[in-house]
Amino acid sequence: MRRTKIVATVGPSSDSSEGIAALVAAGVDVLRLSFAHGDIPSCIERLRRVRTMAPHAAIMVDIPGPKIRAGSFGSTPIVLPLGHELQLAEGFGETSTADVVYVERDNVVAQLNVGDVIHVGDGGVSFEVVGAGRIRVVAAGAVVGKPGLALPSSLIHESLPTADDAERIAALRSESFEILAVSFVRTAADLEAVRAALHRDDVMVMAKIETSEAVDNLLDIVEVADSIMVARGDLGARMPIEDVPHLQKRIVKEGIRFARPVVVATQMLESMTHSQVPTRAEVTDVANAVLDGASAVMLSAETAIGNDPVAVVQTMDRIVRRTEASFDYRSWGSSLGVQEVSGSRSEAVRITAAMTAAAWRAATEEQVAAIIACTRSGMTARAISRFRPSMPIIAITPSEHTARQLQSSWGVNDVLISPSVDIELLAQEGIDRARELGLVKRGDYVVLMAGSSGGVTDTVRMVAVK
Repeated sequence: MRRTKIVATVGPSSDSSEGIAALVAAGVDVLRLSFAHGDIPSCIERLRRVRTMAPHAAIMVDIPGPKIRAGSFGSTPIVLPLGHELQLAEGFGETSTADVVYVERDNVVAQLNVGDVIHVGDGGVSFEVVGAGRIRVVAAGAVVGKPGLALPSSLIHESLPTADDAERIAALRSESFEILAVSFVRTAADLEAVRAALHRDDVMVMAKIETSEAVDNLLDIVEVADSIMVARGDLGARMPIEDVPHLQKRIVKEGIRFARPVVVATQMLESMTHSQVPTRAEVTDVANAVLDGASAVMLSAETAIGNDPVAVVQTMDRIVRRTEASFDYRSWGSSLGVQEVSGSRSEAVRITAAMTAAAWRAATEEQVAAIIACTRSGMTARAISRFRPSMPIIAITPSEHTARQLQSSWGVNDVLISPSVDIELLAQEGIDRARELGLVKRGDYVVLMAGSSGGVTDTVRMVAVK
């Protein structure tokens, strides 16, 4: 069973009933919808369609934050050669060309200084400011569509949620989705403000780490977030690119030790947007993300506008499975401790951390066949998942919403929905399901975890399979 989850972005290449069904069949666990493009009614309509077409998958909605975008370059790539000079102007709804790039934000161009660098999209193309309203290409390449512009962070003054975000959040309050990804988070207060605007405690709020401020405030952000994304595109455009691999490892480790699912994103199999075969470097990149302990790896343009989204997912699946065969499960779990989630965390979290640590040790030392996590909110399953146990995790929950959220958690290989509160019945249901999946046989043992009504995981048992 594959433990690391796959997130796929839905776009023109996959936005159909057949396309969504094919992605899920190929192994996608989480479907990502970007609310940065299109008007709100069309975004909501697409969300509802995707929910209907994929009722059991998790849906991640990504809101734009204070991202600055260029006027559209159209659907045909425009090649910008090295040293080429062009105009930079402000304008909304204007079409960018090889001679002028429009910025869809007021009062930005005048604040730029000579020598400032502007990255386009994920940084493949870059400009240097050479004068008032004039830029020169310092990293050549092709641009297409309506990419973001990474300007100096000192020009971004908006707090979260932005006015555009607030409109989208208001429209999302009554919709069915599991994860809200928040762009350009800088502080823990940004996440708290978004959560307050959403008025829902059943949606996981994900912090996208893509600014130097977020890196500086990482621990505070991780404490209040429900999930984390290593958004390497904007992160690499705003920080020294040679730092990105090391930041990725740090962000993954910090997120996982606090039981936060962590997604590694951007350009994982970028060449497969147009090619049937990834580069060797991309394969290595995906494998390294798995070895770093990432909960999930994400596909963006590859499945949104790529030539063959299903082939990309199948390729990702093969790379992940092969890498997991070499994953050092015992060393990862041993590197975590109960003290990792102490400090300012609540008593419930500390107790859950202690009990799941005990469950992991028992499961590892006795080499049980499976771990069964009975959970209402999903916290019990996520807490044991952070230890990266070598055996499958089966979750049992009374909530269909929680069941879908757990699709983003590493190693949660199956989720049962059961209204039962009797631990004996839950244990039997879990064992029966593990037997159906071929995971256990008579004489095997499983570890069972359950929580009390106070949201604390306070029961760990080892149960024999009869």
